[in-house]
Amino acid sequence: MQNSEFQALAMVRLERAKELMLEAETLLNDEHYKSANNRAYYSVEKSITALLAMDEVMTKTHKGCLLLFNKLYIREGKGEFSQEDYKQAAKAEEIRSASDYDDFYIANKIETKELVDFSKSFYEKVEKYIQSK
Repeated sequence: MQNSEFQALAMVRLERAKELMLEAETLLNDEHYKSANNRAYYSVEKSITALLAMDEVMTKTHKGCLLLFNKLYIREGKGEFSQEDYKQAAKAEEIRSASDYDDFYIANKIETKELVDFSKSFYEKVEKYIQSK
């Protein structure tokens, strides 16, 4: 892929992140907490993969996505991302996994709202970073 193709990919992923974030908000309002957790996490994941596309980096796994975000944007200091962003993204992955696969996991409104709020603020931070490039 060429640089312009990676930039186009980043924009497609960012648009999908926004769509997922809006779905998460709707599901939260409808009290579908497990599904809201799923959509919020995937919004975060798509936001991260949009960032990675800007650096012409691809990953195939959720863990790889988080590890590369930590390496490139936290430890190497690209953008205005913080260690807290990484911790929240990792927590989002854990909550999504429990919501999707743990039959006995009870999703609650407070935790889900925090995750949805994070997905929104993270999306906005990523959008601002990408637009500055």
